[in-house]
Amino acid sequence: MATHLVSVLNGLAMGSLLFAIALGLSLVFGMMDVLNLAHGAVYLVGAYVAVALVSDGAGVAAFVLAVLAAAAAGAVLGALLAALTRATTHHLDQALLTLGVALVVAEALSLAFGNDVHSIAAPEPVGGGVTVLGETYPVYRLLVIGFGIVLAVAVYVLVERSPLGSVIRATVADRAMVAALGINTGRVLVGVFAAGAALAAVGGVLAGPILGAQPGLDEKVLLLALVVVVIGGLGSVRGALLGAVLIGQVQALGTALLPEYASFLVFAAMALVLLLRPAGLLPARTGVHA
Repeated sequence: MATHLVSVLNGLAMGSLLFAIALGLSLVFGMMDVLNLAHGAVYLVGAYVAVALVSDGAGVAAFVLAVLAAAAAGAVLGALLAALTRATTHHLDQALLTLGVALVVAEALSLAFGNDVHSIAAPEPVGGGVTVLGETYPVYRLLVIGFGIVLAVAVYVLVERSPLGSVIRATVADRAMVAALGINTGRVLVGVFAAGAALAAVGGVLAGPILGAQPGLDEKVLLLALVVVVIGGLGSVRGALLGAVLIGQVQALGTALLPEYASFLVFAAMALVLLLRPAGLLPARTGVHA
């Protein structure tokens, strides 16, 4: 039971990271109908920002600085991607364009940081462990779980309950009508794209002490994020959260109980959900659907 408890907590921590990463992908694809395959590269930018700014024994201030720097870099990349994809309407064009951007960014990071695996230390004040039901568990991972909960509540309130969220949903549903009201829909869409990319970059910093940073990690993270989006439903905040928690648990418990089938179980879960609910578990009420 103690081993399973640790696995469940690991699944929640991984789910929180996947939620931060997949949320932007879900909103951009589900609400803006833009297939962004450079999302994993933006995550990797955040991870390498942490490599550059967070040294062993670094305090909370250095880590917060890395989060802010990654968010800024992610927002800039997101705005650039929004501008690049603005003239494309076909998913194949978007996929090829953003895949090309992802390859360029990944190669630039490899040239700058090398091809070695970089480990990133958690901030020294939260680098230890705490006893949970008789088992020692890293404090940092518990904070990551807390971050996921706070992020879920904040984004849900922003998208579903705030005037800004109403503008975003209305822009997706009827862009011409919103423009007729004097609202700059282009800025709204760029803002959503930039915010989603900033979340991916922040996720790269937060995942650093758990996953580290290395070439190829962007592809693995992008694949998991796409699975989360498909399971949860395009454009749905609640769906992204549910999908992230589900995949986090499947991955963690699968690794603990059936390590040889862990990767298969993730895709088996996606296939099962698609068979039962082709639109995802909690698809958005408005926007583009699969």
